[in-house]
Amino acid sequence: MDEQKEKIEGTVDIERIERAVREILLAVGEDPQREGLRKTPNRVARMYGELFAGLHDDPKRHVEDAFTENYDEIVLLKDIPFYSMCEHHLLPFMGHAHVGYLPKGRIVGVSKLARIVSAFARRPQMQERLTTQIAEFLMKEIDARGVAVVLEATHTCMTIRGVKKPGSVMVTSAMLGLFRSDARSRSEVMSLIGR
Repeated sequence: MDEQKEKIEGTVDIERIERAVREILLAVGEDPQREGLRKTPNRVARMYGELFAGLHDDPKRHVEDAFTENYDEIVLLKDIPFYSMCEHHLLPFMGHAHVGYLPKGRIVGVSKLARIVSAFARRPQMQERLTTQIAEFLMKEIDARGVAVVLEATHTCMTIRGVKKPGSVMVTSAMLGLFRSDARSRSEVMSLIGR
């Protein structure tokens, strides 16, 4: 646990974030020295280190040990929980990712797909970009015949502020290779996803 804490704290400027949070508290009319708020700047700084850890995580490390395997059917990992931060309001959006690919001689361990999603999600993001980044990364790095990525997420930037529409879910997809060019392959992967 301490090693993980050191790693997170080593990737962000904790003191700078603490100063900024104190300023925000003052700007909204709060007293940063009030008992309940004294440790808040440090908590927020450590939280940002954790939430934005993907900025310091090279997703390529998750495909370095891809396996050579003569398998040419769909590989799909469904319902991968993820959370990210909307880059427009720095509020969280969270949901599930469905990641599938058609291998061309290389497969990745199942946990690696979830780690790739997290590596891209744990950055200031837009859901559309996140979807495309995951798909393009897999297509290139494992030289797949096709990649399908579908993300379903709730955005707190529109559920707790602004338009205030809780329960709404945004769905984005990226279909590359055979999943884009072949309607039957696309239909099959979407059916497996449950869409």
